[in-house]
Amino acid sequence: RNMSSAGPEGRKKMRECEGLIDSLVYYIQGAIADHEPNDKATENCVCILHNLSYQLEIELPESYAQSIYMQRRNISNNDKTPGCFGTRSRKVKEKQQDTPLPEEKSNPKGVESLWHSTLIRIYLSLIAKSTRNYTQEASLGALQNLTAGTGPMPLAVARTVVQKAHGLPGIRAMLHAAHPAVRRTAVSLLRNLSRNTSLQNDIAREVLPDLVSVLPECLPGCDVACETTASICYTLFNLTQSSSHNARLLLSAHGLPKVIAISMNDSNMFSKASRAASVLLYSLWSHTDLHSAYKK
Repeated sequence: RNMSSAGPEGRKKMRECEGLIDSLVYYIQGAIADHEPNDKATENCVCILHNLSYQLEIELPESYAQSIYMQRRNISNNDKTPGCFGTRSRKVKEKQQDTPLPEEKSNPKGVESLWHSTLIRIYLSLIAKSTRNYTQEASLGALQNLTAGTGPMPLAVARTVVQKAHGLPGIRAMLHAAHPAVRRTAVSLLRNLSRNTSLQNDIAREVLPDLVSVLPECLPGCDVACETTASICYTLFNLTQSSSHNARLLLSAHGLPKVIAISMNDSNMFSKASRAASVLLYSLWSHTDLHSAYKK
């Protein structure tokens, strides 16, 4: 577990170690099957996998990158747009929504297991069944790592979490966890998921009222809570930017007074959260059909 956080070279060596990732996944599967999701060894295994999934899209071996991104590159070349490691413009993001996703291997080995739906479902199961804060945070964090970025792999993982594995209820429950770091990681994961336009309505329907409910009435007094508040605002921004219906959901959940209060703090210590709230307010005002409702 310590070695897995030793930086890019350490992660690379551990990902390449034959049988290591497979053994970790095998152990966690056994713990879940035996109804023992709270033992220390399971926590250690999940934390290792969490660390090994960090920057995975960037650090993938070339052999895997070629096979996973071949479809993406072909489409990009035909349309003369940047490849998946190119600039992250709006056009590229829009193209990605139409990109065919790579087919999963039925029997993944080694590094291939890190983004496979089997492990995604394991993380979601641990989020729901474990009561250990570190296990919950590491499971959420692994999914956060896997959904970061704009390539086909993060998009495929996001769709698996939301649509195939129906993971939103479990993630939503973590928004109300007692541990601040668990709440922060759950919000960060939802922020990643909310960047995918094809998933935004599903996410808004499932978790938007809960996001509003955990938004503080005013700016919190600690860095972790402040970071969480900023992430919530940016998640709500993603969900409402292109949807008047979702903006109305925020309004009916009584979110507007909270966002206004957060945006009005001028202290440098809280600038990240207040700036995020201001960006959200500016976006909400772009829905001209809701102006009268806002004024009321």
